[in-house]
Amino acid sequence: MAWTITTTPFDHPDADRLRRAQQRELDGRYGSSDHEPGVRPSASDVPVFLVARDDHGEAIACGGLRPLADAVLGPGVVEVKRMYAVPEARGTGVATAVLRALEAEARRLGAPRLVLETGPAQPDAIRFYRREGYEPIPLFGAYVGSDVSVCFSRWLDGTPDDGQRENTSSSV
Repeated sequence: MAWTITTTPFDHPDADRLRRAQQRELDGRYGSSDHEPGVRPSASDVPVFLVARDDHGEAIACGGLRPLADAVLGPGVVEVKRMYAVPEARGTGVATAVLRALEAEARRLGAPRLVLETGPAQPDAIRFYRREGYEPIPLFGAYVGSDVSVCFSRWLDGTPDDGQRENTSSSV
């Protein structure tokens, strides 16, 4: 399967369709629509949104970046939001390609670190992020105290950050 990854407005119909499909899947896994603490991402706070399309032009995967203003996480940290691949595209490498493209965009923005939140009802996502070099971290921001959140991080520069790195040990 071949694909192309392009920057797409957050509110583009293809991006919206993928995000709605993700929401339906997560609602089913968690048994309700109340499984995301904090402010839902929007076009106003997700300046980078990528959509992968197959060789027929069909939107098959997506992901976005939301800059965070969080003193605990450090300056310039960016959160991965709305990573999703349609079931038919899973296992093809497209999700990894979208994640790597998001990392490249985060570097372009000057972000030293990416963070993200997933959940215990998403063991496939947890395996994916661990495989791709993301380490478990303590819950951050709106996720603190949530029983439906698991958080991960990856430093983009590959070098230690003079004491800003958190203890990444976790029971995840």
